[in-house]
Amino acid sequence: MATPAKCITVVAARALQDNWVATRQPEIDRTLNYQDAREVIYSVEELQEYLNYVKEESVKQGIANPGIRLYFAAYNTDANNKATIFLAPTDGIAVGSNNIYTIQPFNHGMAGIPPFNY
Repeated sequence: MATPAKCITVVAARALQDNWVATRQPEIDRTLNYQDAREVIYSVEELQEYLNYVKEESVKQGIANPGIRLYFAAYNTDANNKATIFLAPTDGIAVGSNNIYTIQPFNHGMAGIPPFNY
């Protein structure tokens, strides 16, 4: 299998993560007064199951080219107030594509505390 066109190098990924840590993490940690999550893990199987669900539900709803938007988010419970992400299906792959609110978003990955550096 060929490498997908939108893959980046490990060096580029490390630079992106280092930039996040240098320019955002200190302010987040200072504001919250603790080290927050900045990475989330899902299994390949979980992600594939969700992608299959989005594809199947999109076909049922007549959406020919669905996309996935990733949102930064945060829990707000006594047990968990850490950062997270969730995946939301869209009705296309353009920047302005609408979210598909009739297909459920995907969440509940595992985040490391302390965060795991790339």
